[in-house]
Amino acid sequence: MAFAQQVHVRDMPQVDMPAEVDSNSPAFWSGGEFHLYNSTGAGPKTSTGSDQFHLGQAQSIVMNYAQAWPTWMESVWMDEDGVVYGWYHREHFGVCPGTSLEEPQIGAAISYDGGHSFLDMGAILQSGDPIDCSSKNGYAVGGHGDFSVIVDRQKNYFYFLFSNYGGPLESQGVAIARMEFASRTSPVGNVWKYYQGGWTEPGIRGHMTPIFPATVSWQRADTDSFWGPSIHWNTYLGKYVMLLNRSCCSPGYPQEGIYVSYSKSLSNPGSWTQPVKFLDNTGWYPQVIGSGANGTDKLAGRVARLYIYGHSSWQVIFERDAPVPDTPADGTQPPAATSPDDPAPPTDTPAPDPSADDSTPPPDEGAASTDAPPASEMVPVTESRPAIRVPRRPLHSLPQ
Repeated sequence: MAFAQQVHVRDMPQVDMPAEVDSNSPAFWSGGEFHLYNSTGAGPKTSTGSDQFHLGQAQSIVMNYAQAWPTWMESVWMDEDGVVYGWYHREHFGVCPGTSLEEPQIGAAISYDGGHSFLDMGAILQSGDPIDCSSKNGYAVGGHGDFSVIVDRQKNYFYFLFSNYGGPLESQGVAIARMEFASRTSPVGNVWKYYQGGWTEPGIRGHMTPIFPATVSWQRADTDSFWGPSIHWNTYLGKYVMLLNRSCCSPGYPQEGIYVSYSKSLSNPGSWTQPVKFLDNTGWYPQVIGSGANGTDKLAGRVARLYIYGHSSWQVIFERDAPVPDTPADGTQPPAATSPDDPAPPTDTPAPDPSADDSTPPPDEGAASTDAPPASEMVPVTESRPAIRVPRRPLHSLPQ
């Protein structure tokens, strides 16, 4: 019998997001409807429905782009007054003439019509390191991008977990920055990067100390680095959970696997656990979407859907530090999956208590869930799963 905090993976009927996916796909609830964003280089699209399994046709959003560069909406958050805040990844092509290499940056946008159109507020996270046109990874010559944003439970700060692709090796990898909650309507100049123990460096051209530093530089052909974090608050674990891609070790962002890391406090970047691989997979952009009436890419419970590249063929089941038996005590088998729209009981993901402290564990609302399969049908993080078969294409679509 093993004792460990684990992620288990359970096969489920496949579900596909309504539009093409080439980034993290954020979501929020409004008026009892689930709103989802999917993005490619052609621009973000949004779809709505009764839940993540019943979404209508995706529609392009309207945005007054400050720069006519390809843009991906990677994170959104809706305020109590209905205003929707969005944060995007944008790629500047033409930085190395005669090549398709690009430099990404992260910007902010705001919507006053429920997320159907956005006003571009400009760049908020940008590299201060010179670009390197000799980069061999095939895509980026530096810059910040491929990120996720989450507000802390007290609504004091928005935290940005992002990929840094340039500068000295010790600054490359998955880094973190934050912005005061009160600055959400005026984000430019109000985002601060974590550097050498403090939130002291400006979001625009400031230095950073990565949470997970790159092992081999993004400028080399044999890059070895985590990237593309997606983060959620897990009500069952009482922790923040980060999923990560790992690129290794040849050009073109080949994926060595999908990893998971945990932390109880966003304000302490050193508290994240060492990433552990739980899936062998060649797909990009792993993320969860929580089950139930409040579940999104930022909120999940014990059982959630795992999406990779916009496709979901699994549930993930999170387990606390507890013994995991080799076989179920009663010898029963998991319930048959009759359709993808009944993956977990809706009570698995209650809304978080904003007044609670990061370190306060939630009630045991998911412990008795009947949706999780017995241990014999689960695959713990120490085992590998086959790669999902999804269409392969460039990391980001090139401009038309």
